[in-house]
Amino acid sequence: MGYYPMCLDMAGRSCLVVGGGPLAERKVVGLLQAGARLTVVSPAVTPQLDDWAREGRIRLIRRRYESSDLAGQSLLFVATDDGVVNVEVARDARAAGVLINAADDPAHCDFILPAVLRRGELTVAVSTGGASPALSRTVRDELDTYLAREDYAALLSVAADARRALRAQGVRAPWERWRNALDAGLRGLVTAGRLGEARERLVERLGA
Repeated sequence: MGYYPMCLDMAGRSCLVVGGGPLAERKVVGLLQAGARLTVVSPAVTPQLDDWAREGRIRLIRRRYESSDLAGQSLLFVATDDGVVNVEVARDARAAGVLINAADDPAHCDFILPAVLRRGELTVAVSTGGASPALSRTVRDELDTYLAREDYAALLSVAADARRALRAQGVRAPWERWRNALDAGLRGLVTAGRLGEARERLVERLGA
């Protein structure tokens, strides 16, 4: 099976998580960070999930999954170690047209989750198409070491400012010009904390 990589805006999107253990908690962490509206269904949950429910950050339903839980949901995450539950939920989700991710159960997944590395707004995702999640995490960790050499969060901020400046002036810079402008000289200014100079240099080199 081939997977189509994409970044999805989760802000305000209704999502269902089936399961209440540590794996479900890890799913919830990432979804909360992305601004999703979460419902968690499980007879028992971790203390952290319980705290989030009391704080109103998630909606918690303390019982076993029922097919009616899918109503109004756009994405479904199954985080249990019960294969029978996975089969039942996957069947219901596909009948309802809700995309499903079942942890460690690719046969019942419509989408899979990559290993993710973040530097501010910069996101790097690594996937092996579900063949080896361990290798995905290994490659991500190697990239983490590489990206730690420079301040990519600050570099992205400079690039975003330059892009806005170009748009304001009606200038469109081709990819090749961006590649040449994001050179070692610019990165040196960013690393030195001279962000104002870096922005001016980048805008000038992009032709604005």
